[in-house]
Amino acid sequence: MLIGIVGKPSSGKSTFFKATTLAEVETANYPFTTIKPNHGIGNVKIKDIAQEIAKKPSNPREGFVLNSYRFVPVELLDVAGLVADAHKGKGMGNQFLDDLRQADALIHVVDISGSTNAAGESVDPLTHNPSEDIKFLEFELDMWYLQIIKKGWDKFSKQIAHDSKDISKSIAKQLSGLKVTEDMVKQEIKSLPEKTTSWTEEDIKKLATSLRKLTKPMIIAANKIDVPGSEKIYERVKKEFPDYLIIPCSAESELALKEAHKKNLIYYIPGDKKFEIKGQLSEKQEKALEFIKQNILFKYEFGTGIQEVLNESVFKLLNYIAIHPGGANKLEDSKGNVLPDCFLMPPNSTALDFAYKLHTNFGDTFIKAIDVKTKMVIGKDHKLKHLDIIEIYSQK
Repeated sequence: MLIGIVGKPSSGKSTFFKATTLAEVETANYPFTTIKPNHGIGNVKIKDIAQEIAKKPSNPREGFVLNSYRFVPVELLDVAGLVADAHKGKGMGNQFLDDLRQADALIHVVDISGSTNAAGESVDPLTHNPSEDIKFLEFELDMWYLQIIKKGWDKFSKQIAHDSKDISKSIAKQLSGLKVTEDMVKQEIKSLPEKTTSWTEEDIKKLATSLRKLTKPMIIAANKIDVPGSEKIYERVKKEFPDYLIIPCSAESELALKEAHKKNLIYYIPGDKKFEIKGQLSEKQEKALEFIKQNILFKYEFGTGIQEVLNESVFKLLNYIAIHPGGANKLEDSKGNVLPDCFLMPPNSTALDFAYKLHTNFGDTFIKAIDVKTKMVIGKDHKLKHLDIIEIYSQK
C-alpha cells in the first residue's frame, strides 16, 4: 500500500510527512521545498489484540507497541507541490503526477488557515480561501486522467467501433498505469452511449473524474488549525465538501510532541489527547507544550489530527483490515515473540487471500484455516474481519 501526500506548495506537506515518519526532510515556508519525492514509513494505530488474547503485549517484527496500541507500518510518499496547469507540465507538474501513479490513496494537505495563496506564497492568515485549493487539485488530477484517456482518442475510439472490441478492456489498458481495472470502467460507462464515437467531450471528462475518484480516493488534512480563526474556515469548508473526510490537524504540533517524546522529555502516544512530562523542560519548551495542550489537544476530538488522518485513510477511505497470523494453541513464534506479524489486507479479503499474502505455497496448497479467537474452522472463501487472528493449514 502506498499513500501519497499532496497539495500546493507551502501547505505543510513536508511537515505533515515528517510528523508521520520522523524522516529528516527539508521543511520551509517557501514554494517547492520538496523537489524530489520523499519516501517514508508512517504507522496506523490499532488495538494491540495480544494484550486481550495472550494477556501480554505483542512483539512486532515491524512497527511498535505503545501502551495498549500497536502501530503498523504503511508507506508514504511526499511529492512536489502542485501548481496551476501541472497537467500541462507547469512547475513540477510532470514529476508530481508521475510520482502519484502507484498511490492507492491521497492525503491532500490543505492550509486551512488561508495563510498561503494559490502559488504557495505567504499571505495574511484567513485571506486565502482553502476551498479553491481543493477544487484546484481535483481539476489538475481530472485533467491528468483526461489527457491519458484522450491520447490518440480519435484513432482509439474508431478502432473499437470498427473491430467491435470491448470498450472496457481497451480503456482499462489505456489507464492500467493508474490502477484502473476493467470492472471499474464497465461500471462507469453504463450511463454513456454504447458507441464511443458518440461520446461528447463532457462524457469523457465525466469518465475521467469518476475513474480518478475510484483509483485515487482522497482525504483532506485541514492543516494549521492552530492558527486563530482557522476553525471557522474549517467548518465552512466541511459544509462545502460533504463528500470528503476532512480532519482538522496541526502537523507542527504533532512533530513537536513526537520530537519531545523521542528525547524522553514527554511520554506521548500518537493520536492521544494528552501527554506526560518526564524530563526537565526549558521555559520555552513548557510554553510550547502548554500551547499545544490548550489550543489543540483539549480543543479537538482527535488531538493533533495527524494519526487520525492516517488511520482514516487506511481503514475508512480504503477499507483495509489488519490481520494477524497466529496459532490456535500458541501465539508465539519459535523465538517467543507474541504475534510478531500484522498484515494490512484489502476489503473483502478471504482466508485464501491471506494464505497467499503469507506465502504463495500456502495459497497453492491451502487446506483450511482456523479463526484463533473462536477456534472455529473456516474455509478458503471465508471473509476476514478487522483484528482477526488466523492460522493457515496447507499441504507440506
